[in-house]
Amino acid sequence: MGVTDVVIHPLEIGDGQTEWTYDELRGLQNYLEGDGLNFTVLEGSVPLTDRVRLGLDGRDEDIAEFKQFLRNCGDLGIPVVCYDWMGGVRWARTEAHNKVRGDSLSTGFDNEKMEGGPTVPASEKSHEDIFEALAYFLEEVVPVAEEAGVKLGLHPDDPPRESVRDVPRIVNSVENYDRILDVYDSEYNGVTFCQGNFAAMGADIPDTIRHFGEKINFVHFRDVDGDADRFIETWHDAGPTDMHAAMEAYDEAVGDEVPMRPDHVPTMAGEDNSNPGYHFKGRLFAIGYIRGLLDSLN
Repeated sequence: MGVTDVVIHPLEIGDGQTEWTYDELRGLQNYLEGDGLNFTVLEGSVPLTDRVRLGLDGRDEDIAEFKQFLRNCGDLGIPVVCYDWMGGVRWARTEAHNKVRGDSLSTGFDNEKMEGGPTVPASEKSHEDIFEALAYFLEEVVPVAEEAGVKLGLHPDDPPRESVRDVPRIVNSVENYDRILDVYDSEYNGVTFCQGNFAAMGADIPDTIRHFGEKINFVHFRDVDGDADRFIETWHDAGPTDMHAAMEAYDEAVGDEVPMRPDHVPTMAGEDNSNPGYHFKGRLFAIGYIRGLLDSLN
């Protein structure tokens, strides 16, 4: 397929483990290099706890683990780490069987279906509490990221609402991103530009790509139909966003050095939908579509 670089997005780390050891990262890197692939981004279950995200007792101990994780990545030449600031409730989807083109299955979110659930302790925090916890984290870890040569990319809240189950969210607008980036002005304090979330915010995608420019350290290339209260994930060529204009904006604003992945894709015939959004056939289509857009720029 012409893919040379790999984004590792593992399942959540279990059994109380909160750190990636050097040997675990090296083992993954050995596995990938055996097939001629570069270990370029680690995202998902990075060692970042809610004690850190919510500013709770014990966060300094957890931040120390995250700093060592960054040093491990730097020692191995892993250049990008994607993280999020969704405390209490992480990525939220309420549907996995929306029928889209060709009866393929797509995920979706409907906030009405999230209401009425159990109380989440993190709901006691305010938006400013969450921002102050993020600012504290950035002031601690960005200097270590600079020393290690590992760029951080903050993923938007997904969905980018003011709250989910009454837990405040702050990474949900372009203006809030600007405030976060101003906490510590560095190329190592950057953005994971997840197009679906910025679309759900109502942002103009090409304009927002140009707005952030070189602050974009990683891209999730996808689209949604709807808004932060209710959306369905679309095929990459079937959503409301002008994807060619988006690719032109990336070409102008960040060049070809920033890693990009297709992110979520529909589940197709013959796939069991056991891991919605991440099966192979839709990803194969998405990679081909992205390569076609890139080729059209030349």
